[in-house]
Amino acid sequence: MWGCTFPSFFPYKICHSCFRRQDKLQRCGQCKFAQYCDKTCQSAGWKEHKLECGAIKAFGAIGDNFGKAPNENIRLAARIMWRLDKEGGVMSDMQMTSLDDLENHISDMPEDDLKELKVDIHNFLDYWPRNSKQHRVDDISHIFGVINCNGFTVSDQRGLNAVGVGLFPNLCLVNHDCWPNCTVILNHGNQSAVNTVYHSQMRIELRALGKIELGEEVTVSYVDFLNVTEDRQRQLKMHYFFDCTCEHCKGHIKDDLKMGGKEVDGVKVPEEQVKEVTEYSLQMLQKMDKARMEGNYHEVIKICRECMEKQEPVLADTHIYQLRMWSTASEVLAYLQFIDEAADYARKMVDGYNKLYHPCNAHLGMATMRAGVTHWQAGKIEVGHGMICKAYAILQRTHGPTHPITKDLEAMRMQTEMELRMFRENEYIYKSMREAALKNQPMSMMNEPMAESVKNLFRRQKK
Repeated sequence: MWGCTFPSFFPYKICHSCFRRQDKLQRCGQCKFAQYCDKTCQSAGWKEHKLECGAIKAFGAIGDNFGKAPNENIRLAARIMWRLDKEGGVMSDMQMTSLDDLENHISDMPEDDLKELKVDIHNFLDYWPRNSKQHRVDDISHIFGVINCNGFTVSDQRGLNAVGVGLFPNLCLVNHDCWPNCTVILNHGNQSAVNTVYHSQMRIELRALGKIELGEEVTVSYVDFLNVTEDRQRQLKMHYFFDCTCEHCKGHIKDDLKMGGKEVDGVKVPEEQVKEVTEYSLQMLQKMDKARMEGNYHEVIKICRECMEKQEPVLADTHIYQLRMWSTASEVLAYLQFIDEAADYARKMVDGYNKLYHPCNAHLGMATMRAGVTHWQAGKIEVGHGMICKAYAILQRTHGPTHPITKDLEAMRMQTEMELRMFRENEYIYKSMREAALKNQPMSMMNEPMAESVKNLFRRQKK
């Protein structure tokens, strides 16, 4: 396994060792780029960082690069090359393939991607230390090509935001299916305990979503199923250079739900009206994304409300553009502390997801968890507890019982179960205690909504 954090993703701050999101981090005293929770995390990350530390410092002293670190692909390629120089092509008995055997698809790349590849190689050669073993440009190109089509999105410890890119050779052998029987999760392990005896290593886990029959191929999904067949196939062809022929693609399964119109008393909204609102929604989503990237969250809500007013009488509750609006509205409203309204949109979002996603889909589990927490914060304890229990059941399967997210969710489940008992015994006393608690200790702000969420399993460079 090799991994690198994104170098320029820091409107929020992430520890480069454990990937926890922290307000206060300690920077490496040498390169001034790497940052850590504390000395324990810095020590745990030193093995990976020690070679790149001097290289980052030297790179940042070169002309136009002054004060900068190379991008994540360059840093990951360098980490790979250092590991190969030290340990060879096969790192352990558990590794089933070598990097030399993996496809780089350089010959399939469009012209614009080839130009970006040449720029990365040029910057890599500036970054690579003169006292390290020198490599042929063809070998360097191969590593970049492999990263480009096999790079894996690394998330923070909460699994909500993309913070880096990694390469896992064994995972590259698992083929795609839009309705897979497995999922891939990065378990960050535990490197923060003071006593190193309790440390556990970061690892990639291939987890079954249900029973897999003898002889059945193990598959994962490279793209989010919450796209229509045409868009999924376009992404797969563009990014991974193959045509998907899975059953869901051949049958265009659930496409009618994802782009469908509303049905009222057995009467469907005319297709022309559905098409018109769909096109309008796409334009509004682009405006909303722009406002969100700029951190203008009140404008985001204004756009969402304006769009949803036109969507709700026309589009089905499974229409993916309406689901995106509900998802964004619930997240941003929760951040702005409009909790009741956020909970309503979160419930609608989860209801739609349940009709589209595999019942053990990790995205469904995470969305249900977020909706459950929002309902809990809104004081809707019965609905909140039910959602949290459902999310816990999904994440037990997708993430496993030892994953930090699952452990956090288990604590939430126990807390809401206790509160639900109090609520059922005496609703008036429960609400009075809740109001008193909120007056004494105001509800903390939710995390700032992030523009880069983890949706696609395998990571592509942003265009």
